[in-house]
Amino acid sequence: MSDQKQAQQLSTEVTNEIDAWRAKFPAEQQRSAVLAALHAVQHHDGYVSTGAMDAVADYLSMDKLSVYEVGSFYSMFELQPVGRHMVSMCNNISCMLRGADKLVAHVENKLGIKLGETTADQRITLKMEEECLAACVGGPMMAVDGHYHEDLTVEKLDQILDALD
Repeated sequence: MSDQKQAQQLSTEVTNEIDAWRAKFPAEQQRSAVLAALHAVQHHDGYVSTGAMDAVADYLSMDKLSVYEVGSFYSMFELQPVGRHMVSMCNNISCMLRGADKLVAHVENKLGIKLGETTADQRITLKMEEECLAACVGGPMMAVDGHYHEDLTVEKLDQILDALD
């Protein structure tokens, strides 16, 4: 928590990416690059800390509150440190009707963590409640590091999770 309150500098890699996005917007709409800026920070740091959001606000000449609003609104941004792999299990009605609840329980038991937690070795974070991953036809499904896995069974889940480093 204390690291999140420290002032943070954006790396050259991150500022270069932000600048590339800023170039795509009119001069009076540079703040439109905020989503891309937060993505760049998350890609570089693994998550988006409060200090990083402050740095993005300064870099884009925005109010810090406006950047916090964007960062906290979208579930794609991790605001706390997470494991090397992010597992998001869909629990919307389509997946639930096809057994997602049992698969979530299986994953929690296999990994020894609950939704919203990270394994002790920092290998896997089970993302807290992913309402819908928009692949209902392939339910039950999950996303691992942004890649979709559909028509899951316990055996498929185990293979996917066991293959993660």
